[in-house]
Amino acid sequence: MRKIGGHAMVLGAGFAGLLAARVLSEAYDRVTVVERDRLPQTAEPRRGVPHGRHAHVLLPGGAAIVDGLFTGLLDQLSASGVPVVRDFAEFWLAPGGGDPVRLLGPAWNPFLCLASRPYLEHHLRERVRALPNLTIVDECDVADLTADPTRRRVTGVRVLRRADGEGAEMTTVDADLVVDATGRGSRAPAWLRALGFEQPRQEQLTVNLMYLTRRLRMRPGALAAKLVGVGARPDRPNGFILLAQEEDRWILTVFGYEGHHPSRDTEGMLATVRAAAPEHVYAAVRDAEPLDDIVSNRFPANVRRRYERLRRFPAGFLVFGDAICSTTPAHATGLSAAAMQAVALRDVLAGGDEDLPRRFFRAAAGPVNRAWQATVGGDLALPQVKAPRPLPVRVIGRYAARALRAAARDQVVASQFLRVGSLQDPSTRMFRPTIAVRVLRHGRRVQEATRDTVHVGGSA
Repeated sequence: MRKIGGHAMVLGAGFAGLLAARVLSEAYDRVTVVERDRLPQTAEPRRGVPHGRHAHVLLPGGAAIVDGLFTGLLDQLSASGVPVVRDFAEFWLAPGGGDPVRLLGPAWNPFLCLASRPYLEHHLRERVRALPNLTIVDECDVADLTADPTRRRVTGVRVLRRADGEGAEMTTVDADLVVDATGRGSRAPAWLRALGFEQPRQEQLTVNLMYLTRRLRMRPGALAAKLVGVGARPDRPNGFILLAQEEDRWILTVFGYEGHHPSRDTEGMLATVRAAAPEHVYAAVRDAEPLDDIVSNRFPANVRRRYERLRRFPAGFLVFGDAICSTTPAHATGLSAAAMQAVALRDVLAGGDEDLPRRFFRAAAGPVNRAWQATVGGDLALPQVKAPRPLPVRVIGRYAARALRAAARDQVVASQFLRVGSLQDPSTRMFRPTIAVRVLRHGRRVQEATRDTVHVGGSA
């Protein structure tokens, strides 16, 4: 890619910010990543990513992108002991809380990378730091943006480096492009208002989700599957995900929606698993050795900011990752959606700097739509989520429920369902005639989940 500028800045050194920095390093002479936290030197959780302590899954679409940006990263992670799902027999997933989606044979390559969020980000930071034109500066607070006299172009940021001690002063750092990857709490709307620009319209779906996480050591041979997950359903609006991870650890995250939050103790976590899991999965969790205390987090609402609909936007500034769209963690789309935005950024940078914000936000709207539709559609299937449901939403919801039932019995439907759920294909693929016929044929009868008769790899 040809260089289109001298200096680019990325605000935030999380997963999304690191991917953005990697892409920008090809288009700018220098890239600086500015992070508020003090970054750990090892794979440790940090304050600025509180949800980083909970279970994360890098879906196939995201895994392929990350491995393309950081060549050989997945092989490196696997060689270091990170479990990678390479066969459909290695996972058991019931996304609608009922019958599991069943596929046979080798999984798409790459399929699921089960590295913990801190471990994955640590390896990404090491790769990014190795780039010759890239610098990461931590313990920096970004106060606001700077702009040219016309206030139509962002020219940099004003930062306070806390690492310099109490005598530190606010300094201005110039940049040809500033990318805000500070996450859900992004101050970009307020910065735009201060520059005289309209703020983006915000869409929000309140879910009031609570999730609890604990790391475990399983007894040898307790489970053959590397991932077990059960989603929420209308009569049981909670669920869990159980993952094998690096260092021979497992991580268990349980969650519950409005009015059905699990109690923040061992009994509450076990009760959630017992209500949803096959008996021997519950037994494996019950008999596992806890490795740390339970950590909790709340997720109040899905939030999407419609930057692509703004008529005016300052040059030299972009918003990226969760700062555009933040979705329910239970659906595990966040990491892969950020990876797909990185592809959109790389594509528009190849076209130069002209009208860059408009072109990027329009390109990013595609992957954002996929993540939003997959997440909001799943949340609206639960009556506990209070929101209007127009007729099209209700019709699609009924079709999705039937597709879930069909995916438990039809390999073609299951494959397409997983490709849509993992953001590899748009949701419209589920409505193709060849899929719709199978959905209607196999999804007619509602079957109750049979947790005691379903075998999930390992001892029964």
